[in-house]
Amino acid sequence: MHTIQTKTLQDLEFPTVLQQLSVRCHTEMGKKLVMGIKPISDANALHELLGQTSEYLSSFISENRIPNHGFDAIERELKLLKIENTTLELSGFQKIAKLCTTVTAHKKFFKKFREYYPLLFEITEAIATNTEVVDQIGTVVDRFGEVKNNASNELANIRHRINGVKGKISKSFSSALVMYQNSGYLDDIRESVVENRRVLAVKAMYRKKIKGSVMGSSKTGSIVYIEPEATFRHSRELNNLEFEEKEEIQRILNQLTALIKPHAPLLSEYQEFLVHIDITAAKAKYASDINAILPKFSESKTLFLRDAYHPLLYLTNKLSDQKTHPQTIELHEENRIIVISGPNAGGKSITLKTIGLLQVMLQSGLLIPVHERSSVCLFDTILTDIGDNQSIENHLSTYSYRLKNMNYFLRKCNENTLFLIDEFGTGSDPELGGALAEAFLEVFYERRAYGVITTHYSNLKLLANELPHISNANMLFDGKTLEPTFQLVLGQAGSSFTFEVAQKNGIPFSLINRAKKKIERGKVRFDATIAKLQKERSKMAQTGSRLQREESKAREESERMEKLNAKIKAKLENYQELYDHDQRMIQLGNRVNTVADKYFQDKKKRVLVSELIRIVEVENSKRKKKSANQAKHERDKKEKVAQEVQKEVKVIRRKKKIRKKKDEAQEKNKPLPVFREGDRVRIFEGKAVGTIDKLEQNKAVINYGLFTTNIGVEQLELVERKE
Repeated sequence: MHTIQTKTLQDLEFPTVLQQLSVRCHTEMGKKLVMGIKPISDANALHELLGQTSEYLSSFISENRIPNHGFDAIERELKLLKIENTTLELSGFQKIAKLCTTVTAHKKFFKKFREYYPLLFEITEAIATNTEVVDQIGTVVDRFGEVKNNASNELANIRHRINGVKGKISKSFSSALVMYQNSGYLDDIRESVVENRRVLAVKAMYRKKIKGSVMGSSKTGSIVYIEPEATFRHSRELNNLEFEEKEEIQRILNQLTALIKPHAPLLSEYQEFLVHIDITAAKAKYASDINAILPKFSESKTLFLRDAYHPLLYLTNKLSDQKTHPQTIELHEENRIIVISGPNAGGKSITLKTIGLLQVMLQSGLLIPVHERSSVCLFDTILTDIGDNQSIENHLSTYSYRLKNMNYFLRKCNENTLFLIDEFGTGSDPELGGALAEAFLEVFYERRAYGVITTHYSNLKLLANELPHISNANMLFDGKTLEPTFQLVLGQAGSSFTFEVAQKNGIPFSLINRAKKKIERGKVRFDATIAKLQKERSKMAQTGSRLQREESKAREESERMEKLNAKIKAKLENYQELYDHDQRMIQLGNRVNTVADKYFQDKKKRVLVSELIRIVEVENSKRKKKSANQAKHERDKKEKVAQEVQKEVKVIRRKKKIRKKKDEAQEKNKPLPVFREGDRVRIFEGKAVGTIDKLEQNKAVINYGLFTTNIGVEQLELVERKE
């Protein structure tokens, strides 16, 4: 494959994608390298990168999450290791140890889950395992980044002596402090710290009374800071020991640096591996954010992008909670070039950029936001002419620049080229520019190049209808509202809706008619026909969509009814079996009852036994001999039927309760009637009807003839209103 031009990447806003990708990197090296990603010329290397990213993406929904790959760069340490007689700092050793530990963790993980992540396992397996570096650093540096006491015998001895001297310093200072405090020579603050040493805060008038080294005085001169003589001697000894400790640590670090130096190439390889994992993880996170996948690669030269989204537009709309319209487009041997037409602001340019950007992303090792049934292929060259490219520096107009660009296209265009041109042929006289654009398109067609162009020129739409391997397409436009639907439809040219849009935007009708008269009548009729066909297509698409929804709804309803029918049939069969069984039991019970009644009359046991045996034999003759399993199955079946009946009964009872509660609630919420004296009423759920004799303060006196009662009106219901 050839290298794709930087201009093409800029036209398609690929640097913006890389910027968004770099934000998702953990390491500074990863962020820096991501910005340099470009389309890959080696197809095998590209397939490996895409496969690795796809594997990493799958880990997000797996329980086996890939270990954390964060690390601190060791670029400075690697440079120092190349220089003779240099020593690494303690922080450098810590970074190297962490780097090695992280790589080892990844190697163990991918070895354990090699079946889930075969491609990632391959790159870890290619790296040599090394535990020696970590072990060597671990013998010298502790987890806090300090040199261990046992890093050498000499260091252990020096630090033991240092601790002893520090004890003596503390003891001697405390003794002097108590003695001079009791003598009244010290200020109220008693002591202070000067140059990291404890000193006595002596009143200036008594400074000659105290033996020791003067370390300074206060700003006012009223206090003199003195280190006691005994403490001073021990401090000098401590300084000597600390110097010896520093020299011994330097010697140990020199020795450790020399041991690590031979492993510098491997450490560099480790760092490159983790940077690669960081970039792969960032690609996977970006793919997750834009719902991207690894589509299938077609064996033939076929590009089929189904439900393709522009990633930058998708993320922007996602943040503002707006819908992004996907596009479906297909290029293959029998349909190599597509001419998209339609009104401005209908989505032509976005469709063009979506195709180009997704192709560039794919060829740069990034997953793309398309449907899983999409298929892709690779192109050696991707050529773009998008936007207004006036060049002030080179004194080029838009049209001059576009002609220069077309000349470059003519040199590079072949069967492995994808070209994308926005507003093809514009920038000059419409008639002449359209003719030249038509000639260019014929050359691209003859060279079997693949491409997508957007245009308003009718001659290019007609050419697309005439040539067998070019097709028209249009961005749907709602003829009634004159609003774009952002849907790409293949197979038909689109109208520019020039006059319709002008009318919608308030341009006077008389002016539009005058404009129509200034152009050829045939062109107006041609554009009007296209507009009419587009409106009809839009209407048919809406009707088809509605019918599809209705068909789907009818199918779902039919399936639901079939399931319900089968369920009812099964229940009826179960009820029939239960009914038949109950009828048999009733008949058997009647016969037994007759025999029992006869025995009650004549008390003949022999007749009773013979009759019972006969009844049992008759019943057994009706039964088939069943195995234990069959008998158990029948019992289970009967129990199941009984349980279902019980469930149904419970459901009916529950429904009755709910209905009753609803009725009660409705009665409660029902507005109370306005009662008047003389109305015939009765108490709720009562039978006796009485007459209201008197009403006062929501209380009513009810006359039942023989007696009267006093009751709240909320407990009454109206039977008959007084005339």
